[in-house]
Amino acid sequence: MTALRLAGLDDAAEVIEQDDLFSALETAPAEDAESGPLSDTSAYALSAGMRPTLTIKPRVYQSEAIVSWLRQDGRGVVVLPTGAGKTVVALMAIERLAVRTLVVVPTIELLTQWRAGLIERLGLTEEQVGIVGGGQRLVRDITVITFDSAAMPNRRLDGFGLLIVDEAHHLPAEHYRHIVKKVGAPYRLGLSATPERLDGRHRDLDTLLGPVAFHKLPADLARDKHIADYVERRLFVNLSPEEQGRYDLLMAQFRWYLAKNKIAPGPDFYGELVRRAGSDPAARHAMQSHHQARMIALNADAKIATVGDLLAQHRDDKIIIFSEYNVLVDAISRRLLVPSITYRTEPGERRDILNGFREGRYSKLVTGRVLNEGVDVPDANVAIVASGSSATREYIQRLGRILRPKPTQAILYELITRKTSEGQVAKRRRPKVAGATQAAA
Repeated sequence: MTALRLAGLDDAAEVIEQDDLFSALETAPAEDAESGPLSDTSAYALSAGMRPTLTIKPRVYQSEAIVSWLRQDGRGVVVLPTGAGKTVVALMAIERLAVRTLVVVPTIELLTQWRAGLIERLGLTEEQVGIVGGGQRLVRDITVITFDSAAMPNRRLDGFGLLIVDEAHHLPAEHYRHIVKKVGAPYRLGLSATPERLDGRHRDLDTLLGPVAFHKLPADLARDKHIADYVERRLFVNLSPEEQGRYDLLMAQFRWYLAKNKIAPGPDFYGELVRRAGSDPAARHAMQSHHQARMIALNADAKIATVGDLLAQHRDDKIIIFSEYNVLVDAISRRLLVPSITYRTEPGERRDILNGFREGRYSKLVTGRVLNEGVDVPDANVAIVASGSSATREYIQRLGRILRPKPTQAILYELITRKTSEGQVAKRRRPKVAGATQAAA
């Protein structure tokens, strides 16, 4: 085997991730395009006397976004960072069109947040805004519904003139994409911080909702003082000799399987491994070796000490610590005495912790993926990414937790383990267009 090919296998081995499993297993055609929007919206008019009126003043870029969307005949996706007010753009669309509207959201928490926002910011009553999901089924001219409820086979969704899809990157999934046809709305607005998907199916949004109508990066809005100024800093840590030895052994086992079976890097690299693992014990062992190596890199013991140093350095700041795996969340919480939230946290306890963080009873919080999106997380001014995936979406979502306007500069730290695949993963998740100031230590 040539040195060049071996290098290619090394590159592929460095960046392979568990998340890619979903991309390999999920398939669906790029369809669902329909005719253009109707010019006559009278068939979708709101009930007599119902007139949504925005009670807040939009920012300049939010007004620019709605103008761009209307220029695309009321179809397309608006891409703004987490914390930049994507919801306000949707409220402007509702006010402008004044048609029956269905808002689709991914979580129960967003279901209640959206309904409250519609009532408060559009001057509506509780009776005028419907809600479907979480055991509730109240359909009104303006209704909020979860993806899962909207995707139910027997759920009728016709009669709405405007479809708003929050966290629109979820829509191309096979079990959600048919929601668009069921609604049949002539006007469609998608909202997302990062519409890109690892499986490439974000391209289907062009036919499902329409192409991107407006896009601003965090650096764009920070430069114009619409969100907090921020800096990104990379901090490198070392594995212990024992961790490094175990990591190198596991990666050697993985690379040996690739070389022995002449598996070359390519678009379907991970899919090929998944298919082989279905019948080949050696393939399963190779994938397990890679997963264990990744766990060692992302959960390096030195990261806990580094987090501890950062907490001491930012004693008076509000800090959110993010981790890819809950094992590191639990270790940081236990050893550094920081409140934690994972998928296992009971709803009541989660609300209490978030309220405590919002009210100042807690100034530090550690969490996993559960707070990436779909949750109203109180503002912080420091984020520590102890570990993460290669998904740009996740990176921007975590960055967004510190971007609400504030007088001081926000800081995002990334902890990266030397001599492991984590450096490549960190490079992949950075937005392709250069953003704020970046520094390494």
